[in-house]
Amino acid sequence: MTRACLALILALALAGCGLRPQVADPASTNEAVFRPATQPPPPTATLPVAAVTARPTPLIACVDKLTFLNDQTIPDGTQVSANSTLDKRWEVENSGSCNWDERYHLRMVGGTKMGADPVQPLFPARSGSQAVIRIVMTAPATPGAYRSAWQAFNPADEPFGDPFYIDIVVK
Repeated sequence: MTRACLALILALALAGCGLRPQVADPASTNEAVFRPATQPPPPTATLPVAAVTARPTPLIACVDKLTFLNDQTIPDGTQVSANSTLDKRWEVENSGSCNWDERYHLRMVGGTKMGADPVQPLFPARSGSQAVIRIVMTAPATPGAYRSAWQAFNPADEPFGDPFYIDIVVK
């Protein structure tokens, strides 16, 4: 039986060698037959290309704005001693679209300077954030009501936002 199996396998192997793959006759099919090009394709017409002028995108200027929120220290009308040190702090919001950096400053715009430099740096703050502005002052020596008003200024030295102030009574 082993010889019979070997003979059968050998017969099948030899029969397979005689098989040829069938190739479709190009004339009997509807498919296009690939034919290599014998000449290069005709040149296509070249259209002139219009010159493109780059236009710079316009810069959208940011908007400076300061919103006063709260007196953190020394509420309006506070009575203080003559020549006392005043550590005034205001809570504000950068409600504009510009970020405040070292080019921004505060300026006294009215009233008594109370020993403070009339130009102060503005605390750097990103747009939409809150900040605390602090100015250390000295109360006047003479009794009476005093006010010192301040305003923020941008790099172009233009005032912006809510003015804020300290309002005290020296006794």
